[in-house]
Amino acid sequence: MGGQVSSAGSFRGLPCASKANADWMSALSSRLWDVPLHQLSIPGSHDTMTYCLNKKSPISSQEPRLLQLLRKVLPCVTLPVVLKWSTTQVLSVTEQLDAGVRYLDLRIAHMEEGSESNLHFVHMVYTTALVEDTLTEISEWLEGHPREVVILACRNFEGVTEDLHEYLVGCIKNIFGDMLCPRGEVPTLRQLWSRGQQVILSYEDEASVSRHVELWPGIPYWWGNKVKPQDLVHYLERMKSCGRPGGLFVAGINLTENLEFILVHPAWSLQKLTLSGLPYLCAWVRAQCPGSAAGCTNIIAGDFIGASGFVSDVIGLNRKLLRG
Repeated sequence: MGGQVSSAGSFRGLPCASKANADWMSALSSRLWDVPLHQLSIPGSHDTMTYCLNKKSPISSQEPRLLQLLRKVLPCVTLPVVLKWSTTQVLSVTEQLDAGVRYLDLRIAHMEEGSESNLHFVHMVYTTALVEDTLTEISEWLEGHPREVVILACRNFEGVTEDLHEYLVGCIKNIFGDMLCPRGEVPTLRQLWSRGQQVILSYEDEASVSRHVELWPGIPYWWGNKVKPQDLVHYLERMKSCGRPGGLFVAGINLTENLEFILVHPAWSLQKLTLSGLPYLCAWVRAQCPGSAAGCTNIIAGDFIGASGFVSDVIGLNRKLLRG
């Protein structure tokens, strides 16, 4: 986002959020209204909420103890490095939705020092944003875009007890109400529109899913864990060759640093790594095809989704379904 400064520092050079794709689902050809969502091409954001990581946050309890110790002993050195490698987005959740993102990757956590029911998001460190406030923001956006549908993937659940799960599910039901699509066969846009439903909510806690029909099971995410874009594409092609899952699934084009890369490239950040690989990765995206065949893609998620025309590239793949 041009000129925006987040907790990880300056992200100048990234384009501002465009609203050109704010209503792309309602603008699809009527020939696609009866295609199940898992056979459409849908753009997503990886680690959606990292644009608001908290500079004062402790290191996540799931991270190595050495890193947690360094945060306490050398905070002026440790935290800037952690922030620049854990920030994956600079656009707010509303800006991401305006840009056309329809899959949100929500990593939820309860901070050990946090108040009893305050849930945050997490990626190495915790966010300033609270889960309940963010879900309300998404709901308000949907009210203004009644023919757009979002897939919310609630994951991670660091420090979330069974009682907190029930509290969170209660918040979800209160906030979205009749917008929630109960689990079952993956619906089409026409079916969702006719019912006034706009939210498919996947929840990676089997016990909670078994108790609440509004929750869908976790959505498979193809995460390559690769530094080089060529290696990531090789991984994604190998996954495609094994055949796509039967329902909704995500192919992640997000690159992942390792300790060796960070030490060899001390001036780099996840932003620089991502932007350097995007031309190659977006070329792979443009070569994909949605649909029901074994090698087809569905949701494609990435980092810094406002860059490189990524969202438009993913949406544009739906035109391939109109051929023939």
